[in-house]
Amino acid sequence: MAKTPDSRPLSPHVSVWRWHLTMAASIAHRVSGMALYFGSFLIALWLAALAFNPDLHALAKDVMTSWFGRAILFLWVAAVLYHLANGVRHLIWDGPGTGFDPKVASSVSAFNFAFALAGALLITFLALRSGS
Repeated sequence: MAKTPDSRPLSPHVSVWRWHLTMAASIAHRVSGMALYFGSFLIALWLAALAFNPDLHALAKDVMTSWFGRAILFLWVAAVLYHLANGVRHLIWDGPGTGFDPKVASSVSAFNFAFALAGALLITFLALRSGS
């Protein structure tokens, strides 16, 4: 078995590469996936409170309509939209295999971030406007 020199990394590491938008998008995709897991757990708790105990549901509603609860919901919606958009990007990469050009990949990454932020702002605005 051949031994690699100690000065050469075995795999790319964040300290070796210059940060770019596509790298941030990849990391954000993983973070948004974890946020979706956490947010889905909170929604399951809310549904359980709704189904089993009116007092718990009232407490959950009070928490969700507080500034902290609304911030959590906003971040969860942004994570859903970002993960959706970035998942479509991965499907395009895996299917037809297009979009690997660095300029295209960076543009799509910027679009995904903007889509998530704009979509979350719009959904939050509409929810607040409806009185929810």
